[in-house]
Amino acid sequence: MAVSMRDVANAASVSLGTVSNVLNAPEKVSPATVARVQEAIDRLGFVRNDAARQLKAGRSRCAGLVVLDIGNPFFTDVARAAEQQAAAHQLTVLLGTSDGDGTKERAYIDIFTEQRVFGLMVSPVGEDLDRLEALRRRGTPVVLVDRDGTGTQFDSVAVDDVAGGCLATAHLLDIGRRRIAFVGGPASLRQVRDRRRGAEKAVDQVPGARLEVIETTTLSVLAGRTVGEELRRRPAADRPDGVFCANDLVAIGVLQAFTMLGALRVPEDVALIGYDDIDFAQSAVVPLSSIHQPTALIGATAVDLLMAAAGAEDRAPAHPVFVPELVVRQSTVA
Repeated sequence: MAVSMRDVANAASVSLGTVSNVLNAPEKVSPATVARVQEAIDRLGFVRNDAARQLKAGRSRCAGLVVLDIGNPFFTDVARAAEQQAAAHQLTVLLGTSDGDGTKERAYIDIFTEQRVFGLMVSPVGEDLDRLEALRRRGTPVVLVDRDGTGTQFDSVAVDDVAGGCLATAHLLDIGRRRIAFVGGPASLRQVRDRRRGAEKAVDQVPGARLEVIETTTLSVLAGRTVGEELRRRPAADRPDGVFCANDLVAIGVLQAFTMLGALRVPEDVALIGYDDIDFAQSAVVPLSSIHQPTALIGATAVDLLMAAAGAEDRAPAHPVFVPELVVRQSTVA
């Protein structure tokens, strides 16, 4: 049979209110009484019913975080930073991964809503934010992560992916490459579309340069390897001399396909650059140039925005957008 707070009060010879204060506001109770109550808790094996407490308060001390792909180290690092920042606010982060599936994303949103989470941080799959808007109107703060929410009622934290795509492609053009391929997908992801737009902007500014778009169904190593194999089989004249991948996982797959049989040299035959600057990028067989995103800052800022939204109902939403940085390694400069 579960031990109740009343059992603890009886064992410690104190009132029920004193036990409640020891659990929730120990500074209101003398140290000797706190010690006596704590001894009774330990001896009886009392575990507080946090679900009941949250139900009474109307909101838990847990925040939900839904990311696109926890298998991508970029989102792993964002989640870790969010978890650390949440702990400073006495919050626990509950994590879900949508795998780029809108149905799965909606299921997580519903589950977290049923759990009465303190707030929700989401990297949306698509453009339909109605479910999140309904949640916000019911009083639960929502923050868009890795998505610029300018023009919406949501707080958001993002990186300028158009600028990042332009930066990556301009670097390939600066080292003399003119046949550029952009590899990534699906195009339904705004991050992919924005990085492609940046690539198009950079190519449009250089006479004689051209851009080939090769869409993948996922942003994975396997997807990159498939594209790399196809490019490796092409005649040299039909092959791009510079490849910009929408993330580092795709770029690593392309690199594997190019180098495993020694058929193509990177960067001599094909220069290659990725996006996200994950840890694996610098330890690849040919260290990978990439576009760096401040993952720790993104995760921590998402939690700070969540706290700000929960603390003031009438405040205007904030939309910080960070600037990405070019990291040059051997895959573009021999």
